[in-house]
Amino acid sequence: MANRTLPQSPSKTTQLEVEHIYQVLSLAVSKTYHHQFTIIEMELIKALKLFLFLIILLQSLSFSSSESDALSQGNAYHNNYPFIKKASTFPSTTSTTSSSSSSSSSSSSKQDDIDYDYIIIGGGTAGCPLAATLSDTFRVLVLERGGVPFDNYNVSYMQNFHLSLADTSPGSASQCFVSTDGVFNSRARVLGGGTGINAGFYTRASSSYVKRVGWDAKLVNESYPWIERRIAHKPKLAPWQRAVRDSLLDVGISPFNGFTYDHKYGTKVGGTIFDDSGRRHTAAELLTSGNPQNLNVLIHGTVQRIIFEASGSKPKAMGVVFKDEHGEEHQVFLSRNPWSEVILSSGAIGSPQMLLLSGIGPKADLEKLNISVVLDNKFVGKGMQDNPMNTVFVPTNKPVRQSLIQTVGITKMGVYIEASSGFGQSGDSIQRHHGIVSAEIGQLPTISPKKRTEQAIQAYKDSKEDLPFEAFMGGFILEKLASPKSKGHLSLINTNPDDNPSVTFNYFSHPLDVKRCVYGIRMMEKIVNSKHFINYARLDKASEDKLLNLSVKANINLLPKHTNDTSSLEQFCKDTVVTIWHYHGGCHVGKVVGPDYRVLGVNGLRVIDGSTFFESPGTNPQATVMMLGRYMGVKILRERLGRDAGV
Repeated sequence: MANRTLPQSPSKTTQLEVEHIYQVLSLAVSKTYHHQFTIIEMELIKALKLFLFLIILLQSLSFSSSESDALSQGNAYHNNYPFIKKASTFPSTTSTTSSSSSSSSSSSSKQDDIDYDYIIIGGGTAGCPLAATLSDTFRVLVLERGGVPFDNYNVSYMQNFHLSLADTSPGSASQCFVSTDGVFNSRARVLGGGTGINAGFYTRASSSYVKRVGWDAKLVNESYPWIERRIAHKPKLAPWQRAVRDSLLDVGISPFNGFTYDHKYGTKVGGTIFDDSGRRHTAAELLTSGNPQNLNVLIHGTVQRIIFEASGSKPKAMGVVFKDEHGEEHQVFLSRNPWSEVILSSGAIGSPQMLLLSGIGPKADLEKLNISVVLDNKFVGKGMQDNPMNTVFVPTNKPVRQSLIQTVGITKMGVYIEASSGFGQSGDSIQRHHGIVSAEIGQLPTISPKKRTEQAIQAYKDSKEDLPFEAFMGGFILEKLASPKSKGHLSLINTNPDDNPSVTFNYFSHPLDVKRCVYGIRMMEKIVNSKHFINYARLDKASEDKLLNLSVKANINLLPKHTNDTSSLEQFCKDTVVTIWHYHGGCHVGKVVGPDYRVLGVNGLRVIDGSTFFESPGTNPQATVMMLGRYMGVKILRERLGRDAGV
């Protein structure tokens, strides 16, 4: 995908409105080929276009100074986060470890000033609240391979959502990977993890989910509000989201549960991590709730492997090897307290990958890559799942306001219906896009997965300037399967932690997943045909025919014509599948970790993140992943300190 890093100012609402008018006028000019305007009318339109162009230009200039101010504020994050430093600032060690395991003698150069009670690998969605909580009492080091989100416009503002995912530069907040199924996907590479690149929807897991996984319901209900008080917000409902809400109720996805964080059957408005100005609030902000005297966060610190001590009855994690932003290698060790631990919070791709790189996994696979085996566990990397998403584009007769996910329909069939809107309206480097289903971010639902390539993306980009504006006016109705039965696996390609492992999800390999997808498509048909969309989305016959003929070229799936044909819809599900970035698994409880998230068969090592999930919690998992970080931080403090924990 293209390397795109141009920032977009957050305060261009007026400019975007002007650009909407400019686009409509451009569309009007294009209709002159059908002789719909007189020469005088054409001259008036052209004059108005020139006038609007000058307004846009002046606004762009006026925003340059405010952007500089905002950048200064972003760069001033050190004031609020004095504990965040570049990995290269870490003191060099005097001994090196060349293998994936080492004896206690390898750390003979004792450095009491830089050992830690907890080393957390990954400052992501779970890692940040976990670190903040543990630092209340103990010394915590967080190693994050990415940078900070605070001075990155592509991360910080909702209108730039697509830009961070389309940016494939080495310093991007997202790292693209393509599963062997052919579906393009992304993993976070920024402090705050997935909360820095997602669509922002905030909603809790159901009470039945909490019960199934065996969590303490009381502590869960204390941990969610701890997150919500800091970064969650009630959204201003966009017109498109209102239409979806009302349509969901009309087609029987009821009752209406209003605005709530809770997971309830029916239709609801959920929370968001975007505030009213459209600024994103990530898990990184939770770090300010920690004790800065006990907290050290190193950015651009890429962990190479975990160091184990092999002298006891079980291997024990004792530290990690990491590289800084200059490629220099460092070691850091835990304190000698038996309670000290390394905690993996690198996500559903990063955590199983790091276990494998460190010698924990299927013995035969490790030996093929000459990785010293610390523990033979055939389940590492197994049971990978990604909730499949299918979309339908609903064209409109006028531009609509941008919205990401705000409304959701929770059905008893295990299908969630969501929506997004507002595309092709920005003045950034991708001026005509489809937001959550943009080809530039690898979402190519009009091409079957095995045919999705970088060349296909480039072909779309080369031709999209010739597409009519109708192809970028409208929104999407999305369906996501709640708990797919299809499962896949993850394995190493090489021993470079910067490279993506091989990931397979096997979308729709289980017949029940296909059946539920067909149900979802038929539900979307009812929504699109509801009264709340008919007037909103009504196009003239010529525009409708034009879109139908250009749907593949424009990368938009319109509603299938023959929804009564089940076999046709089954194929539609398989051919149009894309991701909603809710993949999970690879370090399952009971197979790789125990109920306390300690890695089975070794000491001093836990995994706390979405890789431990058997199913994605709630309609969107970020709230529960953050909650898990806080929850387990409190559990660990109470385990060590009892009543003295104070939490």
